Amino acid sequence: MNTTPQSTPTQGGRLRLAARFLAVLVVLFAMALVIGGFWLISLGGSAYYGLAGIALLVAAVLLWRLKVAALYLVAAIWLLSLAWALWEVGLNAWGLVPRLVAISVVLLLVALVSRVRLKAVLTFAAVACVIFVVGATLTHSRHAYEPDAAPMASGESSVEQAPDWSHYGGDKNAQRYSPLAQITPQNVGKLERAFVFHTGDLPQGAARYSPEGTPLKIGNDLLMCSAKNILISVNAATGAENWRHDPGVPDQAIPHAAACRGVSVYTAPALAADAQCKTRVIEATLDARLIAVDVKTGMPCEDFGQNGQVDLWQDIGKKVPGWYAVTAPPTIVKGVVVTGAQVRDGQDEDAPSGVIRGFDAVTGKLAWAWDLANPDNLHGPAQGQTYTRGTPNMWAAGVADEQLGYVYLPLGNSSVDYYGSNRTDAENQYATSLVAVDVTTGKAVWHFQTIRHDVWDYDLGSQASLLDFPDKQGRKVPAILLPTKQGDIYILDRATGEPLTPVGQVRAPKGGSVEPQYIADSQPTSEWHTLRKAPLTEADMWGFSPIDQLMCRIQFRQAHYEGYLTPPSVDRPWIQYPGYNGGSDWGSVAIDPVRRLLIANYNDIPNLNQLVPRSEANAMGLQPIYAQAPVASAQKPAGSKAGKGEGGASVYPQVNAPYAIRVNAGWRNWGTGVPCSAPPYGNIRAISLDTGKTVWDEPLGTARRNGPFGIASHMPFNIGLPNNGGTVVTAGGLIFVGAATDNLFRAIDMKTGEVLWQDVLPAGGQSNPISYEVNGEQYVLIGATGHAFMETGVSDQIIAYKLKR
Repeated sequence: MNTTPQSTPTQGGRLRLAARFLAVLVVLFAMALVIGGFWLISLGGSAYYGLAGIALLVAAVLLWRLKVAALYLVAAIWLLSLAWALWEVGLNAWGLVPRLVAISVVLLLVALVSRVRLKAVLTFAAVACVIFVVGATLTHSRHAYEPDAAPMASGESSVEQAPDWSHYGGDKNAQRYSPLAQITPQNVGKLERAFVFHTGDLPQGAARYSPEGTPLKIGNDLLMCSAKNILISVNAATGAENWRHDPGVPDQAIPHAAACRGVSVYTAPALAADAQCKTRVIEATLDARLIAVDVKTGMPCEDFGQNGQVDLWQDIGKKVPGWYAVTAPPTIVKGVVVTGAQVRDGQDEDAPSGVIRGFDAVTGKLAWAWDLANPDNLHGPAQGQTYTRGTPNMWAAGVADEQLGYVYLPLGNSSVDYYGSNRTDAENQYATSLVAVDVTTGKAVWHFQTIRHDVWDYDLGSQASLLDFPDKQGRKVPAILLPTKQGDIYILDRATGEPLTPVGQVRAPKGGSVEPQYIADSQPTSEWHTLRKAPLTEADMWGFSPIDQLMCRIQFRQAHYEGYLTPPSVDRPWIQYPGYNGGSDWGSVAIDPVRRLLIANYNDIPNLNQLVPRSEANAMGLQPIYAQAPVASAQKPAGSKAGKGEGGASVYPQVNAPYAIRVNAGWRNWGTGVPCSAPPYGNIRAISLDTGKTVWDEPLGTARRNGPFGIASHMPFNIGLPNNGGTVVTAGGLIFVGAATDNLFRAIDMKTGEVLWQDVLPAGGQSNPISYEVNGEQYVLIGATGHAFMETGVSDQIIAYKLKR
């Protein structure tokens, strides 16, 4: 090579060896681009990869022959790659990573083995760094939102101004708002751990745990349930245990994973003040029981059911551990305990009923049953019959209006999720709907459906929130706010179900569907606010390198995709975006009624799904859980055969439907295991309640635990991660949230979205935090117990914080 400065013969030999070794590596890299690139071209995709691969092959030949032209050619490829990258993604830093990092490394290595002056090498590096710094700055500032879009002045508050956390959602309105203001943006940096409480409930053997627990704070005590429903009372100031009651839930009862999101408390007005169980803690369990214990002692309430418990399997039918379980706290209104249950997804159309039942909070007797497909089952089915099988269920938490006497039920899908042609008219009417039921009669009053003929598993997972909101005449009326998995947020009149914010209609595609006659012609959509982003394009595909990005682009071109309502298909995969864990899930949203802000943390990541013909499913040996885990012999949590569980590519049998379903939740790359869509994968957003406009939107979660091939990068970059669990907002102007898979608990400035403080948790904080007061001190608490689905470890630690004295 004609180089400057001159090198010694020994140095020249080493450089020639390095150049030829590098040439071999470039050939391998280039061949991957050529093969994959022309495959992509054949699918109608970008021509960049194939052309860049050919050019790199030529450069490798020149490098092998020790020609300085190799450097000039790679530099030209770099410049063209830069132009192409800017054309596709602009200065979006994450979008530039797979497009420029690899070719920049190749350019620098070729420059080094070409023995150019150090100044030239540093120039290449500096140009690349400047582009990424500018891109990162612009990416972070990409939100053109006006901070004044939502008024920050004080206004009327519909919350109870109390220092306790008396309900799962904070107060009876489920706004997840604390009126406490001792901790502020100015002093939050002084937060320290006040105590750490260990529940002692950790998985044994193969059991999967996703505790998701949020304690209540009543008086001086915290009341909580562990992953397997152990009821525990703890001193709210010190973390010292008062009592515990273990109902003995077996591992066989664990469904997807062991979870208990919370408990409820009821004070019986008719009982004497000193009577046992005057105030009682009530929970529903994984093995489908209602449990009631005395709030002071933890002893079972003997007047409730049989020795303090009610069997929820009554009149459900075939008893299969893990098929029918309760993970949400019951809703108590007008002395009636209302509960639904989680029915295991993807198993059989002949699944347990989704019946909603109300029980007397003192005696445990059945008050009514709302069987949506058979209203005659109001007081239970006839002798020898069961509640209607396979109907939509309520696995999430309800909320109630004590004055109206209505309980609001967020319903899911019929069994099974991804096929609908066998569903009845009653199922079609109520599935994926918010239903108001009068607890004095057990009858539905109104319902609002967010997806018609749902075949996407867009079931309602969030607890709705109560608030006051103006109607069309500008009068404030009692309202209910409903978040959804597809991202739409609705505000409805609490008494009538009539929308108080604009609701539009969008046409639904039917191409590629196996049941086009079933797919609804149109779907409702919120014109007030949606968390849903623009539809995906090939350019949105991502990876850490151009090769894994190329593989994702090929998958994108091979898949069926027509937006978020793309119907299920069998001939090829289809893209579901947002995925079934998208938008708002069980963590729900938080409302600051004074600042008039809605705070929503959400996921923004697709699934890649495909229906599997029955014959193929049978050949795979897929079996529902009742065929794998009979009651007498079950030794471990049951689940579908094949697959990696809900967090990866899995196949579920959907017995009695023509198809099983393969789900790649989070659509992970074939090779590296990172998602195929570009970051951020999860955000947190502030929305003005007065305008419905975004005030700010920030990525939620750093890359400290994430990286290719599952290797932690330990980088603090705010990439935005999948998250489960909600927030608490405080009068002090802070948002507290765990949720993200980086296992950090953070405090965020309500005005700007800036993270002001954070703490590393022993496992994931996939639970809703709370804030409460004891002896004049404000505490913030979170269950740092990890989550099997989110792959954030496992722990039994409940951690409380307060300001350092």
